[in-house]
This record gives sequence, C-alpha cells and structure tokens, in this order.
Amino acid sequence: MKKNRIGFGALGLVMKGLVLFLAFAVTEILPFSAGADEAMDARHLTERAQMTLETFAKAPEMEGFRDLVKDARGVFIAPQILKGAFIVGASGGSGVLVSRDRLKNQWAGPAFYTIGSASFGLQIGGNASEVVLLAMTDRGVNALLESSVKLGADLAVSVGPVGIGAAASTANLSADIVSFSRSKGLFGGVSVDGAVVKTREGLNNAYYGTIATPTDILIKRSVTNPHSEGLLGLVSKLAAGR
Repeated sequence: MKKNRIGFGALGLVMKGLVLFLAFAVTEILPFSAGADEAMDARHLTERAQMTLETFAKAPEMEGFRDLVKDARGVFIAPQILKGAFIVGASGGSGVLVSRDRLKNQWAGPAFYTIGSASFGLQIGGNASEVVLLAMTDRGVNALLESSVKLGADLAVSVGPVGIGAAASTANLSADIVSFSRSKGLFGGVSVDGAVVKTREGLNNAYYGTIATPTDILIKRSVTNPHSEGLLGLVSKLAAGR
C-alpha cells in the first residue's frame, strides 16, 4: 500500500509559504499596534491637559489667567515638562493646542505637539511641571500651525501675571503668547523664550484615525473626535467667563 508523503521540495514550498504569511502578518499587525498605542497616548494626554487646565482655572491666585483666557485665540496645555526629557533640549514634554473660531465662538482641537528648551526660566524656582500658553493673537495661533516654531524668535512672548489682583495688569500686556506655569504646587510665570514647539504627526493621525494636520484640526475643522468634548467644553466655559 502506498503512503502519502510530502517530499523535501514540497515541504520547502510549504515552509516558504508559512514564512511569507508570518512576515505579512507581522507587517500588518505592527503598524496597527503602534497606531493603537499612539491613539491611547493621545487620549491620555488630552485628559491630563483637561485636568491641568481645571487646576489653573480654580486657583485663587490665577485671576490674571482667567482674565486673559476670555480673549485668547488659542490655548496650549503641557501637563508635564521634565528637566532632562531631551525632546528638543534639556527640558521637554508634550502638549495639546485648541483654538477658537471667533465668528462662531466655537473651539476646536486638540492638536498634539512637543515643546522643549535648553532651559525654562522659572520665576518661582524649580522645574516646570505644568505649563499653559495663551495665544492672544491670530499670529500666535497661525505660527503654532507650522511643523516647528521657536518661541521668542518667531513670536513675541510674555510672562503672565500671577497673584490676587493680577487681572488689573493684563490690560498692559501686548504679546502673541502669554505663559503660565505650576511647579511643586506653586503657580508662577515661566519664560519660554527659545522653546521650540513641534507637531506630533503620529498622535494627530492616530487620535483622528486619518492624516490630520494642525490646519485640518484647528482651522478647516475637517476632523473631530468626541473624546475631546470634555476639554473643549471646559475651554469654552472659561472663555465665556464662567
């Protein structure tokens, strides 16, 4: 009786087919996994940005911040900036930007970025752990739409006033970007001159499930994500003075 046997040649073909199948599977799965991780990172960053903004808004000494955000064209929130992070320089972190449509008085975003500098000049000492930048002009928002912008060189930046009664001094501020920080539980101004802000294409694309530039997100508003409703609702409330 004849036995069915797979010859060495046939076995080789089977093995080659299996190798090709596995290679294809790995090629298909890895980008998906990377995209899934980036989407999760973007969600977490958005949630942390909302918590940071809530903290800034509730602090009694942040009268100046609450006054300025009413007229802000955009709000950039970096929930954590670490010394030695080496994203752009010796200090760095990630942040999100939301912007206002002045005609409709609606907010859009977030778009995702990194921010880094050789050093952040803190008025209150220590390392900046949370930073919020208010873009007070259209020029400020438009500059942040670029793939990379150097604050101070490309934009006029100013340290925001902090303290009870600081709202009275906001009328004298004339800058594209006004900066605030919180470090070790203390609020203060932070000099961001020389800091570089760069877009995070991977997070933008993963969060919106398609190729999404800051212009698509903030100006054209051609992409949205319901996950951002909490952050956008908070910014809208603060901008309305509530």
